[in-house]
Amino acid sequence: MTTPLAGITVLDFGQIFQGPYATMLMAKAGANVIKIEPPGGEPLRRRVLATGGDTTLPIAMLNANKRGVTLNLKSEAGKHLLKQMVAKADVLLENFAPGTLDGLGVGYDVLKEVNRRLIYATGTGFGISGPDRDNLAMDFTIQAASGIMSITGDPDGPPMKAGPTLVDFMGGIHLYAAVMTALLQRHSTGQGQLVEVAMQETVYPTLASSYDYHMRTGKVPPRAGNRQAGLASAPYNAFQARDGWVAIHVVTDGHWQNLLRAMGRTDLLEDPRFTTNPARTQNMAETEGLVTAWTIGLDKAEVVAAAKHYRIPAAAVRNAVEVMNDRHMHERGMLQRIEHPSLGPIIVPNSPLRQHGSDSVEPLPSPSLGQHNLDVYGGWLGLGADGVEALRREAAI
Repeated sequence: MTTPLAGITVLDFGQIFQGPYATMLMAKAGANVIKIEPPGGEPLRRRVLATGGDTTLPIAMLNANKRGVTLNLKSEAGKHLLKQMVAKADVLLENFAPGTLDGLGVGYDVLKEVNRRLIYATGTGFGISGPDRDNLAMDFTIQAASGIMSITGDPDGPPMKAGPTLVDFMGGIHLYAAVMTALLQRHSTGQGQLVEVAMQETVYPTLASSYDYHMRTGKVPPRAGNRQAGLASAPYNAFQARDGWVAIHVVTDGHWQNLLRAMGRTDLLEDPRFTTNPARTQNMAETEGLVTAWTIGLDKAEVVAAAKHYRIPAAAVRNAVEVMNDRHMHERGMLQRIEHPSLGPIIVPNSPLRQHGSDSVEPLPSPSLGQHNLDVYGGWLGLGADGVEALRREAAI
């Protein structure tokens, strides 16, 4: 097979969402990803094991196409085993609290002496330096600290988190990018390096419209509900239809003119209250009232069909189940139906990164805890079955 990361070996200490998503992208690009968990499992798996289960859909989604091993880094034998793996690896990725592996005696400064070509990637909440370095960080708390919650929700309501765990995944995307950039540099220098990503920093640019609002008005950016964050575009909202909601975003004056045609309101084409975006934002409530008067009498499919016909940016607001069964993404191969040994038939995502001309990687189920201990330690490291049994006796794995 010809895949972009064929021949690259990744030691994956990723946990929860951030790290595992970065390494899932690598696995889907053909890398040999070895997911390393403590004998009791990573935090996301421990939640399930405590209830008597084995895995969950998030674990299955984010750890597909990886081999899974256990490793006890609190034992000297486990630390020695890690160094053996590092000597043969290209990348080590972790998203522990800053300094965790340093505290165990196997941080970057130690491991780079084992393999000068090693790319060591660390994902944290606030970075490995600075006054906030040691602040505890979860997706929810970073949404608060980064300003996301301050601009999410209804104008008169409390701050709200975004529904998805977007900060973890933004962190994972940037971790992937950092590793790829380092691999490219290594190609010319022959040297590995330490790369880091702070979740807080990955989401700062997403508030661009809110920063712009402050620059324009001198005011603290408000919560805008479903309106554009900087209140600089109209109509931009979710509008109620007979059977649900439709998101409509008019970007250009041409879009507005087409929307008037779709609504049968060509009498307003020259109305100065609506002819330009600045005029529509000055008359935002009235603008939105015109659109609602149209959508409320139609099913959302009818609104979307009219928007498509008149080339207006719009989409029905769909629920998670509808999206899981989206025909478009299934036909493109982004969503795949597989049989999981623990969960049965499930839907898992492919990588959204498409390298045309490269082979695609067939989906493989996520590993159970320690499933590939014999394969990796006995085969890849060459320790054999007896060596793996000795590691078990020493509580190294």
